[in-house]
Amino acid sequence: MEIPEFVETLDREGRLLAASAEAAGPDAKVATCPDWQVRDLVRHTGMVHRWATSFVAEGHTSYHPDGGLPDLDGDELLGWFRDGHRRLVDTLSGAAPDVQCWSFLPAPSPLAFWARRQAHETTVHRVDSESALGPQRSAVAGQFAVDGIDELLRGFHGRTRSKVRTREPRVLRVRATDVPDTVWTLRLSQEPPVCEREERGAADCELAGPADELYLSLWNRLPFPGLTGDASTAELWREKSGITWS
Repeated sequence: MEIPEFVETLDREGRLLAASAEAAGPDAKVATCPDWQVRDLVRHTGMVHRWATSFVAEGHTSYHPDGGLPDLDGDELLGWFRDGHRRLVDTLSGAAPDVQCWSFLPAPSPLAFWARRQAHETTVHRVDSESALGPQRSAVAGQFAVDGIDELLRGFHGRTRSKVRTREPRVLRVRATDVPDTVWTLRLSQEPPVCEREERGAADCELAGPADELYLSLWNRLPFPGLTGDASTAELWREKSGITWS
């Protein structure tokens, strides 16, 4: 996917998040994140949007801390979220392709990294926001979901920070059933996972299903759509794969 596609997705998903948050109300429980109410979700996502904007707009070339969560609620909080989301979209749309700033996953450029990361950040949290209204949700496009799975498996869990580790080696396979030739093989050990974008060798456990559902299940928002083999390997993913803000 190209940068404009990610920015377009970010724009749409942020507007859907705000609309569903407004419909649910700030006190509503977020079903996919049981510790949160809608106000917590909106504060967090709005903070991340402003944090991301600062790198591209201000050219920070090393890690820069976020600005903290706002002491806002209700309509004022939603207005604050919408303003920050709009500034992020406009900043990414207007940035020079060769802008130099800090990023934390491999990407063709810092701008490509931030456009991709914020599109996925906002999409997952849009699903969280919609979960406060009930089980119905807007779909995630197949190719975008595939990209998000790739970012999670080969990006986030390719880092030394990944906690998905096992005493005895195991192999976890992930297969998108609605996108041809889309499969990942994760080799788990006492070291960070090693992920290959191909089917190689036997797997202890396979997670399979539509890319949209796989994407959200790997982000621990849905049950796994299909599981064969050793269920304890899938449970290991559930227990250890969470990405936390720090």
